[in-house]
Amino acid sequence: MLSIGQIKRGQAIVYQDEPYIVTDSSHSKQGRAGAVRRAKIKNLRNNSVLEVTFQGNDKIKEADLVYRKSQFLYPDENAVYFMDQNFEQFGLNKDAVEGSLRYLKEGQSVDIAFWGGQPVAIKLPPKVDLLVSEAAPAVRGDTATSASKTVKLETGLEVLTPMFIKEGDRVRINTETGQYVERV
Repeated sequence: MLSIGQIKRGQAIVYQDEPYIVTDSSHSKQGRAGAVRRAKIKNLRNNSVLEVTFQGNDKIKEADLVYRKSQFLYPDENAVYFMDQNFEQFGLNKDAVEGSLRYLKEGQSVDIAFWGGQPVAIKLPPKVDLLVSEAAPAVRGDTATSASKTVKLETGLEVLTPMFIKEGDRVRINTETGQYVERV
């Protein structure tokens, strides 16, 4: 059991018999009142987001998530399919990987969280390397506002990059912020 001081961003908890992940957390104490922890939590099964307040003496159960290394295979209309190290294929509801899909390319290795034997969420690496598929040419002297441009990557993701990035380059993208990090 976790106390309110142990609830941090990224922590997996069980709230109302459902697995949740803490997306934001803040601690506050005002005057003589007891300490409280306000948190935004995201349901790992249906992606609903709740804002909850935990009081000072509340105890929260930690979710027993098991992570298995898996390989991304392909998406279809309803699900995204993966294969684990035992060559077992399984599907994950497309809603569970909504924002992560734009960082995934075929054959990429990711961690899949299982709760109660069922896949519930995907854990992306902090940074991924993707190929630039479309980039406008840099125009000399076009730096009046900022020296950046929007490029399209092999997964369809569009990011803001420096002017020197061209089609065919590999770039590293931060999966938490969705921003360009460096050319690889």
